[in-house]
Amino acid sequence: MTDDTAASALEQRVLAALGRVIDPEIRRPVTELDMIDGVQISADPSGATRADVRLRLTIVGCPAADRIESDVRTAVSSVDGIDDVAVEVGVMDRATRDALIDRLRGDRPRGHPFTPDALTRVIAVTSGKGGVGKSTVTANLAVALAQRGLRVGLMDADVFGFSIPGILGIPDAKPTRVGEMIMPPRVHGVAVISIGMFVDPHTSVSWRGPMLHRTVEQFLTDVYFGDLDALVIDMPPGTGDVAISIGQLLPHAEVLVVTTPQKAAADVAERSALVARQTGQTVIGVVENMTGYVQPDGSVLELFGAGGGDETAARLNVNVLARVPLSLALREGGDAGVPIVLRNSSGADDAAAQAIRELADRVVERGRGLAGRSLTVTPR
Repeated sequence: MTDDTAASALEQRVLAALGRVIDPEIRRPVTELDMIDGVQISADPSGATRADVRLRLTIVGCPAADRIESDVRTAVSSVDGIDDVAVEVGVMDRATRDALIDRLRGDRPRGHPFTPDALTRVIAVTSGKGGVGKSTVTANLAVALAQRGLRVGLMDADVFGFSIPGILGIPDAKPTRVGEMIMPPRVHGVAVISIGMFVDPHTSVSWRGPMLHRTVEQFLTDVYFGDLDALVIDMPPGTGDVAISIGQLLPHAEVLVVTTPQKAAADVAERSALVARQTGQTVIGVVENMTGYVQPDGSVLELFGAGGGDETAARLNVNVLARVPLSLALREGGDAGVPIVLRNSSGADDAAAQAIRELADRVVERGRGLAGRSLTVTPR
């Protein structure tokens, strides 16, 4: 075998190794994304074999730059026969980046990809009023679904009361813009987008209907979630502009209604479900949050009463899919940015975590029906 032939074979092995390096934002191999601009194999006077890799990032200041470069070095160093690795880091030119964006968007029609014909399930978590723990349930449900191997996106549509980034432990995370495409941060296997990533967390959002609609539409259209099994949406409480906009944009969404056992909460929870049904969405069940608090002696203290979840479910003719008990650990996890469904190092578990995992199981088991979807088959 000639030196040129050996170098060519080694270069192919290096490229194969680079094919296992995944961009942490786009979730595809760097070779597939045209981020590898070339590999050159050479030998120094001592006989050591060196691989020079030209890495091209999507944008200047890419937040994942250090990780990608490190992963590239590790992958190339693992190739048998490579003694030294040099990585030249640059940025894609405009034409290459535009071609990449077109390739990522594929041949999908203009607009958002979460149509009734798409394979992604859209699960909207709503409530009639604030303060019932809807966002905490939503964040933990999304993480629990990801733990089951699903590809999950989470959209924080609670524009006025955004809290998802904090609950997930990424209060300072920012999305990355690649052209007109927005790459959402990822945490615990979930791609997350929130208006809280674009505004000062200590400011208030004072927008009217058209601006709210445009924000929701942009999240659905411009954010690159990739191929998802489920898009979970944290809805704002009540029946306002955002609920109506999402009903118009995602009439096929499945809706989970969160309430507490308290009658006052149950009465208003029904209203959010009725608005969802008016837009064609399907209410799949009720989650009763803040059920009884189990005291050290084993007795249950029903701080918020009892029966609200059953009452709401009966009125809507659906089932109560989960009862999440009052839990100090659940509250502490939300404050600390550590979802309770992530098992702690001691192996101890919490009743609220078990309830949300069981909710995730029921959502998965339910699946998505074919009603309203066109089948890509042609009858003979």
